Amino acid sequence: MTTILFQIENGVATLTLNRPDRLNSFNTDMHAELKDALKQVQDPANKVRCLLITGAGRGFCAGQDLSDRAVAPGNDTPDLGESIDKRYNPLIRTLRALEMPVICAVNGVAAGAGANLAFACDIVLAARSASFIQAFCKIGLVPDSGGTWTLPRLVGQARAVALSMLGDKVSAEQAEAWGMIWKCVDDDQLQAEAAKLAAQLATQPTKGLALIKRALAASSTNTLDQQLDLERDLQRLAGRTRDYQEGVAAFMEKRVPTFQGM
Repeated sequence: MTTILFQIENGVATLTLNRPDRLNSFNTDMHAELKDALKQVQDPANKVRCLLITGAGRGFCAGQDLSDRAVAPGNDTPDLGESIDKRYNPLIRTLRALEMPVICAVNGVAAGAGANLAFACDIVLAARSASFIQAFCKIGLVPDSGGTWTLPRLVGQARAVALSMLGDKVSAEQAEAWGMIWKCVDDDQLQAEAAKLAAQLATQPTKGLALIKRALAASSTNTLDQQLDLERDLQRLAGRTRDYQEGVAAFMEKRVPTFQGM
């Protein structure tokens, strides 16, 4: 791999976007390597129970690399929809569907698809110097990578519209105050905080956490009755896991549980 760094250790897969000279912007090679890495994350043989995504250098991800030949304007009008359909949409769908927690450590600017990649993760930490920008309007485009879906749910319709149409920069501290992210931390503490959180989640009841993701994802479109039925069905599945048995046993025996993620 040349555009990302990837390792699996103690149940945590760490994926680092690694084009620092281009602020880790996306190109076709990075999309291909991300796809391969996520296949490894999903492979049961690798026993991954938490995914951590971050960036190398001074930026997290500046979105699409406009110099990439697959999308760069030329004599012919480019079909950006094809790029989204083949690359961005599968990436976001895969992240949202992963049956494990996904943490994002935003170490610098997250612009365009880079910002929406972060928002597709379950828990987002950001360095105090980081920022988020819906930069699409600056070049006449529409927010993609799920941005028009996640932003209104994170910050409300009024702020989502203004951020999308004005392309204003949102600081990490403001993002935390608005509920865009989970937490803003000092720059020199970001990676340690993210690694600590990933290590913690990798020891938790992974199947139960995956069911929590399913329930929360469905809640935005379900009626209350539908959501109550879904909670019933998912609780039935959770109650059949070994981790539930271990959790109850540990509680009764007044000891720390040892979850296996199954």
